[in-house]
Amino acid sequence: MLDSLKQAGKHIGHEIGRAWENMSEGWRELLSRSNNALTHFVRNKDEEQTQAPALASFPRWSLLAGEVEETEKEVVVSVEVPGMEKEDCRIAIEGNMLYLSGEKRFERDTHDSTYHVMERAYGAFQRSIPLPRNVDTDKAKASYKNGVLTVRLPKVGGKPAKSITVS
Repeated sequence: MLDSLKQAGKHIGHEIGRAWENMSEGWRELLSRSNNALTHFVRNKDEEQTQAPALASFPRWSLLAGEVEETEKEVVVSVEVPGMEKEDCRIAIEGNMLYLSGEKRFERDTHDSTYHVMERAYGAFQRSIPLPRNVDTDKAKASYKNGVLTVRLPKVGGKPAKSITVS
Protein backbone atom coordinates (compact mmCIF):
# COMPACT_ATOMS: atom_id res chain seq x y z
CA MET A 1 0.00 0.00 0.00
CA LEU A 2 2.78 2.42 0.95
CA ASP A 3 4.67 1.66 -2.28
CA SER A 4 1.60 2.36 -4.41
CA LEU A 5 1.13 5.71 -2.60
CA LYS A 6 4.79 6.58 -3.26
CA GLN A 7 4.35 5.67 -6.95
CA ALA A 8 1.20 7.78 -7.18
CA GLY A 9 3.01 10.69 -5.51
CA LYS A 10 5.90 10.46 -7.99
CA HIS A 11 3.47 10.29 -10.91
CA ILE A 12 1.51 13.30 -9.66
CA GLY A 13 4.74 15.23 -9.09
CA HIS A 14 5.91 14.39 -12.62
CA GLU A 15 2.59 15.51 -14.16
CA ILE A 16 2.59 18.77 -12.18
CA GLY A 17 6.15 19.43 -13.39
CA ARG A 18 5.13 18.83 -17.01
CA ALA A 19 2.09 21.09 -16.68
CA TRP A 20 4.23 23.84 -15.10
CA GLU A 21 6.81 23.58 -17.90
CA ASN A 22 4.09 23.80 -20.59
CA MET A 23 2.56 26.83 -18.91
CA SER A 24 5.99 28.49 -18.53
CA GLU A 25 6.76 27.84 -22.19
CA GLY A 26 3.44 29.46 -23.19
CA TRP A 27 4.18 32.56 -21.11
CA ARG A 28 7.72 32.81 -22.54
CA GLU A 29 6.37 32.64 -26.09
CA LEU A 30 3.63 35.17 -25.36
CA LEU A 31 6.16 37.60 -23.90
CA SER A 32 8.74 37.16 -26.66
CA ARG A 33 6.28 37.36 -29.57
CA SER A 34 3.94 39.97 -28.14
CA ASN A 35 6.31 42.20 -26.22
CA ASN A 36 5.87 45.15 -28.60
CA ALA A 37 2.14 44.50 -29.02
CA LEU A 38 1.47 45.13 -25.33
CA THR A 39 -0.07 48.60 -25.37
CA HIS A 40 -0.93 50.94 -22.51
CA PHE A 41 -4.34 52.64 -22.66
CA VAL A 42 -4.67 55.94 -20.79
CA ARG A 43 -8.11 57.07 -19.69
CA ASN A 44 -9.40 60.59 -19.55
CA LYS A 45 -10.10 61.59 -15.91
CA ASP A 46 -13.51 63.07 -16.81
CA GLU A 47 -14.51 59.88 -18.60
CA GLU A 48 -13.48 57.76 -15.62
CA GLN A 49 -15.64 59.83 -13.29
CA THR A 50 -18.74 59.74 -15.50
CA GLN A 51 -18.41 56.02 -16.29
CA ALA A 52 -17.25 54.95 -12.80
CA PRO A 53 -17.17 52.43 -11.31
CA ALA A 54 -17.39 50.22 -14.43
CA LEU A 55 -14.56 51.81 -16.42
CA ALA A 56 -12.22 52.05 -13.43
CA SER A 57 -12.08 48.26 -13.14
CA PHE A 58 -11.30 47.61 -16.83
CA PRO A 59 -7.70 46.73 -17.77
CA ARG A 60 -5.30 49.48 -18.76
CA TRP A 61 -3.11 47.19 -20.89
CA SER A 62 -4.09 45.22 -23.99
CA LEU A 63 -2.55 43.59 -27.03
CA LEU A 64 -2.68 45.35 -30.37
CA ALA A 65 -1.26 42.47 -32.37
CA GLY A 66 0.48 43.33 -35.59
CA GLU A 67 2.61 42.16 -38.47
CA VAL A 68 5.37 43.85 -40.47
CA GLU A 69 5.82 42.23 -43.87
CA GLU A 70 8.38 43.20 -46.50
CA THR A 71 7.96 42.54 -50.20
CA GLU A 72 10.28 43.49 -53.02
CA LYS A 73 8.61 46.91 -53.38
CA GLU A 74 7.01 47.79 -50.05
CA VAL A 75 6.73 47.34 -46.31
CA VAL A 76 3.24 46.39 -45.17
CA VAL A 77 2.23 46.96 -41.54
CA SER A 78 -1.04 45.43 -40.31
CA VAL A 79 -2.36 45.99 -36.79
CA GLU A 80 -5.50 44.61 -35.19
CA VAL A 81 -7.51 47.43 -33.62
CA PRO A 82 -10.79 45.76 -32.65
CA GLY A 83 -13.66 47.90 -31.46
CA MET A 84 -12.38 51.02 -33.19
CA GLU A 85 -13.43 52.98 -36.24
CA LYS A 86 -10.90 54.13 -38.82
CA GLU A 87 -11.51 57.74 -37.74
CA ASP A 88 -10.19 56.82 -34.26
CA CYS A 89 -6.73 55.88 -35.63
CA ARG A 90 -3.84 58.24 -36.39
CA ILE A 91 -0.64 57.27 -38.18
CA ALA A 92 2.69 59.10 -38.24
CA ILE A 93 6.01 58.04 -39.74
CA GLU A 94 9.27 59.47 -38.51
CA GLY A 95 12.50 57.99 -39.83
CA ASN A 96 12.18 54.22 -39.63
CA MET A 97 9.39 54.29 -37.05
CA LEU A 98 5.67 54.08 -37.61
CA TYR A 99 3.58 55.53 -34.79
CA LEU A 100 0.01 54.38 -34.41
CA SER A 101 -2.14 56.25 -31.94
CA GLY A 102 -5.80 56.63 -31.27
CA GLU A 103 -8.55 56.15 -28.79
CA LYS A 104 -10.77 53.20 -28.06
CA ARG A 105 -13.96 54.54 -26.53
CA PHE A 106 -16.03 52.78 -23.91
CA GLU A 107 -19.69 52.47 -24.82
CA ARG A 108 -22.32 50.89 -22.66
CA ASP A 109 -25.92 50.16 -23.65
CA THR A 110 -27.18 49.69 -20.12
CA HIS A 111 -26.11 50.92 -16.70
CA ASP A 112 -27.97 48.36 -14.62
CA SER A 113 -25.75 45.37 -15.36
CA THR A 114 -22.78 43.65 -13.74
CA TYR A 115 -19.57 42.72 -15.57
CA HIS A 116 -18.21 39.25 -14.84
CA VAL A 117 -15.30 39.32 -17.31
CA MET A 118 -13.33 42.49 -18.14
CA GLU A 119 -10.48 41.91 -20.58
CA ARG A 120 -10.81 44.83 -23.00
CA ALA A 121 -8.91 48.05 -22.41
CA TYR A 122 -10.23 51.51 -23.29
CA GLY A 123 -8.68 54.95 -23.64
CA ALA A 124 -5.98 56.69 -25.64
CA PHE A 125 -2.94 54.72 -26.77
CA GLN A 126 0.24 54.99 -28.82
CA ARG A 127 2.19 52.14 -30.35
CA SER A 128 5.61 52.39 -32.03
CA ILE A 129 6.52 49.94 -34.77
CA PRO A 130 10.06 49.83 -36.18
CA LEU A 131 10.29 49.61 -39.97
CA PRO A 132 12.97 47.39 -41.54
CA ARG A 133 13.70 49.75 -44.48
CA ASN A 134 13.52 53.39 -45.53
CA VAL A 135 10.09 54.17 -46.95
CA ASP A 136 8.51 56.85 -49.12
CA THR A 137 6.12 58.56 -46.71
CA ASP A 138 4.57 60.64 -49.51
CA LYS A 139 3.29 57.50 -51.24
CA ALA A 140 2.13 55.69 -48.10
CA LYS A 141 -1.46 54.45 -48.05
CA ALA A 142 -3.61 53.22 -45.17
CA SER A 143 -6.78 51.14 -45.23
CA TYR A 144 -9.09 49.69 -42.62
CA LYS A 145 -11.16 46.52 -42.93
CA ASN A 146 -12.70 44.15 -40.38
CA GLY A 147 -10.86 45.71 -37.43
CA VAL A 148 -7.43 45.56 -39.10
CA LEU A 149 -5.52 48.71 -40.01
CA THR A 150 -3.11 48.15 -42.92
CA VAL A 151 -0.41 50.65 -43.91
CA ARG A 152 1.41 50.14 -47.22
CA LEU A 153 4.76 51.92 -47.42
CA PRO A 154 6.75 51.85 -50.70
CA LYS A 155 10.46 51.28 -50.11
CA VAL A 156 13.05 53.83 -51.24
CA GLY A 157 16.77 53.80 -51.92
CA GLY A 158 19.26 51.04 -51.82
CA LYS A 159 19.24 47.67 -53.49
CA PRO A 160 18.13 44.47 -51.79
CA ALA A 161 20.69 42.62 -49.69
CA LYS A 162 23.13 40.52 -51.66
CA SER A 163 25.15 37.53 -50.45
CA ILE A 164 28.89 37.63 -51.11
CA THR A 165 31.11 34.57 -51.03
CA VAL A 166 34.19 34.88 -48.82
CA SER A 167 37.37 33.95 -50.70
